Amino acid sequence: MTADIEGGYAQSADGVAGTVRAVLAAGAVGINIEDGPRPAEEHLRRIAAARATADAEGVPLFVNARTDVFLAGIGPEAGRLEETLKRAAACVAAGADGIFVPGVTDADTVAALARGIDAPLNVMTGPGAPSTAEFARLGVARISAGSSIAQAAHALVRDAARELLTEGTCTTVADGYDYGELNALLGEGR
Repeated sequence: MTADIEGGYAQSADGVAGTVRAVLAAGAVGINIEDGPRPAEEHLRRIAAARATADAEGVPLFVNARTDVFLAGIGPEAGRLEETLKRAAACVAAGADGIFVPGVTDADTVAALARGIDAPLNVMTGPGAPSTAEFARLGVARISAGSSIAQAAHALVRDAARELLTEGTCTTVADGYDYGELNALLGEGR
């Protein structure tokens, strides 16, 4: 199991150690830790703290460093590939095992990232993105759906409620599991 610990759920890199110990105790063997709006040096300290904590605990934790250059549109578009490669190299040097670059689906850019990063590349899929087979051909090692599945489920709830309140009908949910199927699915193996 991989835990998305966002920026480390701590005010500082030192606090990340406590978060990592907690996710290890919960059984996680991997984490995603993102750079977000914090300075690059702070992100690197957080990665190093996560790596040092896992090593001290004797757990081969997979640290997947996320950089949001493409997702957040950081810097001029023409320089985003170079900036991402620079950040990725620094993250690997700080102890990251993999690099997560959400927000990029262009085949040429993905291939350049895969060639230029000395670690497994993780990208985010979604509507309009290449297929998993195409991503694999481009050199991607891991595909994430991010929050898109949950967002789609919430949109279905919104649409069904809107239909019920405005039309008085409930056809939006016609393709859902029936009660017995859902109970059987959730009860398997118990």
